Amino acid sequence: MGNFISRTKLVVGGAYILNQLLSAVSKRIKETPGLPVSNPTLSFWTVPRAKISSSGDIPDHADVAVIGSGITGTSFAYNALKLDSSLKVVMLEARDVCSGATGRNGGHVNPPLYQDYARLKETFGLDTAKKMIRFRLSHIREFLTIAGLEDIIEHSQCRETDNLDIYFSEDTYAEVKESLEAWKAEMPEEAKSWVAVDGEESSKLFGLSSEVAGCIHGDGGAMHPYRFVTALQARLLERHTNFTIATQTPCTSITAPTRDRPFYTLMTPNGSITATHIIHATNGWSSHLLTPMREKIIPTRGTMTAQRPGTSLKAHTLNGLRSYVFNSGASGYDYLTQLPTGEHELMFGGGALSNLVTGAMEDIACADDSRYSISTAAHVSGSLPFLFGLGNWGEEKEPETEVNINDEDERVQWSKGRTKSVWSGILGFSADGFPWVGRLPPKVSGRAEPPSPSTRSVLSKSATDSKSSSYTYEKLAESNSGLEPSVSRPHTAKPGEWIAAGYTGEGMPQAWMSAKALAYMVLDREDEIVEWFPENLRVTEERWKKADFADLIMRRVG
Repeated sequence: MGNFISRTKLVVGGAYILNQLLSAVSKRIKETPGLPVSNPTLSFWTVPRAKISSSGDIPDHADVAVIGSGITGTSFAYNALKLDSSLKVVMLEARDVCSGATGRNGGHVNPPLYQDYARLKETFGLDTAKKMIRFRLSHIREFLTIAGLEDIIEHSQCRETDNLDIYFSEDTYAEVKESLEAWKAEMPEEAKSWVAVDGEESSKLFGLSSEVAGCIHGDGGAMHPYRFVTALQARLLERHTNFTIATQTPCTSITAPTRDRPFYTLMTPNGSITATHIIHATNGWSSHLLTPMREKIIPTRGTMTAQRPGTSLKAHTLNGLRSYVFNSGASGYDYLTQLPTGEHELMFGGGALSNLVTGAMEDIACADDSRYSISTAAHVSGSLPFLFGLGNWGEEKEPETEVNINDEDERVQWSKGRTKSVWSGILGFSADGFPWVGRLPPKVSGRAEPPSPSTRSVLSKSATDSKSSSYTYEKLAESNSGLEPSVSRPHTAKPGEWIAAGYTGEGMPQAWMSAKALAYMVLDREDEIVEWFPENLRVTEERWKKADFADLIMRRVG
């Protein structure tokens, strides 16, 4: 009887905590995340700052307006202009380039694989599960290929790593070992590098805490995300006079097209711009301009640090050739990469859900990256010596004498202790756990679709008839572009709003290829992505209706 009462108390207590959690955030997730704040915490990645700023006044019109200048927006622009170099693309950024989550994350390109495979298979079927895994794995290969083609491998620090998934719970480790074997049986080629190493052996082999239950390791990746993205932006600006970046230019509102004005109108503090297509690439801030997405993509604040490694750690971390995910058995996890240069800083983040209720109350549905959670910062700042083991960590490293210059008028002095810098960033958590990619239906965008005569597919006579009293898409496109009616314009799909967002903390192994697929969609070349793009990521009204934030919370605490 006593055991029954104890179990009942635990169940009731768990339900109470979960109810507290949902109550704390249920009101906030219905509110707009607003625009990015003007005074964000300083990310270590962004020093020194890339010398990319607004090119001046924004043009009156663009074929495509990209809202956001992180990895999603940059991938779209890079791939779209590669497919059609005549496309006129304007990128609107509320702050400096790459100042959102991309310039604030952990730099690790290590997606969930065996951990997710069974759920993917059960939810979507075998073929889609395999396609999802391959889609995630394709990112590090894509990054390395692009970095090589653009000659930025050294600059972007893009590299392959041995990625270690570390578990401290014996029960959890036993479960994931079974998951690994099931995945390896059905996807042997993709899983061939992945191996489980049990407790004591993994501690000795990888220099980890003696408390480790086991480790599963295999091929992974890491990079300097800020340098990668801003280097590509610089390349695009050099190559394409029809590509513009407007910094300090937030999009504050969007007006839907009408028959008299068959373009979207985007308002900014620096003037308005019309566009045929809009790309929403703002992840955690998406629902500011897309009201119906307010309970579907939830802004969530994460905390990152740059830390000096202990003096004995080099032999174990290999100065950046290993990456780590520490699974403590709580609802969240911590992730680590190491810079291959400088002081070989440890880029360590996570911890938001290590204290489930406190972490959720402070960080879920929070889009303010001018602050960070003290409890989360304390967790990530103090954990590393214990995760590796005090003997493997060694003594604290003496700081090198350094002053980093961010620009001509700003000098940055990092903290002199183990933790050099702490900052926050805003992630976009998807209510159903998967990115949202594709054309936005009217119910999801909250705006009407362009009227049918505005499609680009057929040039009507009225488009070139100077006596016509009403605008058509084609006529207005020609007048805004300065081209004669006979000059060919870029071919695109039907005008509309599009999105790639909601990566749920896994943007590095999901965002680039999501936005690449979006480029093909906008350019009306969908047949070319059939083989590699998972259709379950596409935005549909049915999916939008079913996605429930409560399910996300249950998965996180389950």
